[in-house]
Amino acid sequence: MAEGNTIELDRVLLLADNDKVTVGTPTVDGARVIATSLGEDRGKKVIVFRYKNKVRYRKKTGHRQVYTKLTIDKIIGPGTTEEKLVKNVRRRKKEVTASGT
Repeated sequence: MAEGNTIELDRVLLLADNDKVTVGTPTVDGARVIATSLGEDRGKKVIVFRYKNKVRYRKKTGHRQVYTKLTIDKIIGPGTTEEKLVKNVRRRKKEVTASGT
């Protein structure tokens, strides 16, 4: 997701306001979170080491997961009569071209 885009998350599992806690079954109906994207980043490297006993097979590879950083702008609880501020955005897979990129 591009930096600066706004997203609305409507699947809220738990909502807490000081002593008042609302737990969803499985989600809290009517609760929404408005967030702004800070761009994409990569997580820590995970080492994958494959080893087969007695056949001298060792293969070491690594993987870094890409994730999107978000800042929370507003938390809207159930029963609030505000309009939908932002269109819901779903993450789509990148298209693969004929050249393989």
